[in-house]
Amino acid sequence: MVTGVEVLCLILVSLLWGCTNPFLRTGSEGLERVTRPNRVSQWLAEVKFLLLNVQYMVPFLLNQSGSLLFYYTLSSTDLSLAVPVVNSLTFIWTLLTGRFLGEEFGGKQAVVGMFLTMAGVTLCVISSTEQRVSEGQT
Repeated sequence: MVTGVEVLCLILVSLLWGCTNPFLRTGSEGLERVTRPNRVSQWLAEVKFLLLNVQYMVPFLLNQSGSLLFYYTLSSTDLSLAVPVVNSLTFIWTLLTGRFLGEEFGGKQAVVGMFLTMAGVTLCVISSTEQRVSEGQT
């Protein structure tokens, strides 16, 4: 059976990934203006730009902590449940955070998409819970 802790961990992972995506996008603004004469120095200059940019590094580290929690949670959660739940909820958190930051939302279609996504995630969790309960009873 999927435990409440596992579901909360998956939601937290999606929250960490989704909420940091718009901040990563805004934190990396200006990267395209970094130019160097060859590929190696260009790459090093871009890495330096990102590493010294607090607006990029804070969301990046939060995003990576979500990745660590995801891999930890995978040790006890069914992969066929974890991946669709986290990826679909990440999309919703990205939309909501982007809207909070003033980005375009997508209108009614985005709202319908979020409700359909939530319905699908709910069905995945319910199905996984019912399947594990029935397997435990046989």
